[in-house]
Amino acid sequence: MFVQTEVTPNPNSLKFLPGKKVSNSGPYEITNKDETQNALVRNLLSINGVEGIFLGEDFISINKKEIIKWDEIKHIVISFINDFYSEGKECVIDESLEEQNSNLDDLEQKIVKILDEKIRPAVARDGGDIKFKEFKDGVVKVQLQGSCSGCPSSTMTLKQGVQNLLCHYLPEVKEVVAI
Repeated sequence: MFVQTEVTPNPNSLKFLPGKKVSNSGPYEITNKDETQNALVRNLLSINGVEGIFLGEDFISINKKEIIKWDEIKHIVISFINDFYSEGKECVIDESLEEQNSNLDDLEQKIVKILDEKIRPAVARDGGDIKFKEFKDGVVKVQLQGSCSGCPSSTMTLKQGVQNLLCHYLPEVKEVVAI
């Protein structure tokens, strides 16, 4: 198996592409190995300097501490991914681990739809995700995950991309902030 890597706009995040399914359950982020029983995720979070893991449909984004160099840990990450899939496993996550957006009003559903259809695919290409959290008094609160979390260009993306798009389609939206 050949695991490819892709750089992301965040220098402390790298996208690993195993060429296989990673998550059958939608995007999933974890930063604490004690919160999962998944062997691959626990192993990856045990690597010195790894701060978080984001699982997309067909990729794994790893966020590391700034003081750690990719040359120090990249080969270990690839080794763990290869070992996991060589054991015959089909995907890393195969069950629903995320809460669903339920009980949203019409405007919130429109916000989520725009995020899902117009923003989420672009953010996923960079190894991250964006989650709707709340809409109140004209302000949309979102959570940035994966490579987008802590990315130097995330503020610009949020204001010039996400906020402009949501304001264009939904005049009720005045601002977008990350929590």
